[in-house]
Amino acid sequence: MRASLIQIAVNEDETVEARRLRAAALVREQAGADLVVLPELWTTGAFAFEEFDSAAEPLRGPTHEAMAKAASDAGVWLHAGSIPERGPDGRLYNTSLVFSPAGDITASYRKIHRFGFDKGEAVLMGAGREPVTVPLADTTTLGVATCYDLRFPELFRALVDAGAEILVVPAGWPERRRPHWTLLAQARAVENQAFVLACGTAGTHAGVPQAGHSIVVDPWGEVLAEAGPDEEVLTVEFDPAKVARTREQFPALKDRVLGLEPPRG
Repeated sequence: MRASLIQIAVNEDETVEARRLRAAALVREQAGADLVVLPELWTTGAFAFEEFDSAAEPLRGPTHEAMAKAASDAGVWLHAGSIPERGPDGRLYNTSLVFSPAGDITASYRKIHRFGFDKGEAVLMGAGREPVTVPLADTTTLGVATCYDLRFPELFRALVDAGAEILVVPAGWPERRRPHWTLLAQARAVENQAFVLACGTAGTHAGVPQAGHSIVVDPWGEVLAEAGPDEEVLTVEFDPAKVARTREQFPALKDRVLGLEPPRG
């Protein structure tokens, strides 16, 4: 499998409309890849809280339209990162979109763990409730998570229990906590014996420098590829069958005890 992570820069001097067009063009340039991934909230910036309401769009809004066309033009599976979605209930959500090579939306995921400690995203956006997996034809299964979710291993266990072999994590991770980004990506890969594809943003938005350093980690925790701090496309080839081989060679997941049965009495 060939995957391309588009570590797009989110800066205040570029409009949402211009960045949407640029992101679509970058996706089209990845024709020949199997999977393309964009970061979290790349239309506005993950820390641009004041922009969430004005930039919010319905699930099938302008970003959906642009990304569906780009996926179809490139013939790729596209995890289009996340957008500030305005749901039918009027509430905002941090919602990821996944498209097939035909340009059909195959899944959406509302971020479960909202960042902010009683401010920012944590109060401005509603929380998702359900883990989401996406079968890629007969090849493998994606497990979908977003940024702050990376700190909550129980979500990733649920994704693995649902069949995930590749854990895709779009993010707007700040530079000041970059060591955690790398550490947690490797931890989620090792403990779940799965590939982790973590795609962050570059640039600075709302005064918060972004970490960049998108990363691809294999089921043994080996870093297969890592980006730098600036905008770039990180492309890597890997064999999804390594997940099954790793789980067979070192069957640690079979020794799980806690969390498999409800507590008694």
